[in-house]
Amino acid sequence: MVLYNVTVSVTQTSANDWVKYMMEEHIPEVLATGHFRDFRLCHVQGEAEGGVTFAVQYMAHSAEAFETYQRDCAPALQADHQSRWGSHAVAFRTVLPLIAEGHPTAGFDPQKN
Repeated sequence: MVLYNVTVSVTQTSANDWVKYMMEEHIPEVLATGHFRDFRLCHVQGEAEGGVTFAVQYMAHSAEAFETYQRDCAPALQADHQSRWGSHAVAFRTVLPLIAEGHPTAGFDPQKN
């Protein structure tokens, strides 16, 4: 599987409207493509010059599903985002192929690792 991470720096004045747009429009449109199994929307803590930073993470069903999304769906969705938000929401995208996923096993002690 592939984790697709989109980090977005949003102006302070646009942040609430951007989150509403993402939750009500953009994320549902991305999931409706059928290439992703789920998403996470996170607030990135720390200093952000003049804005608020978010990370939107989508887990693709497979590398092939992600490639199809990138080829067939992403250009239009990204163009829509850009036309709506322009310089008020600037995105940086990373692709992270998944090595492992799950929960620690019983008796796991991170202090000993």
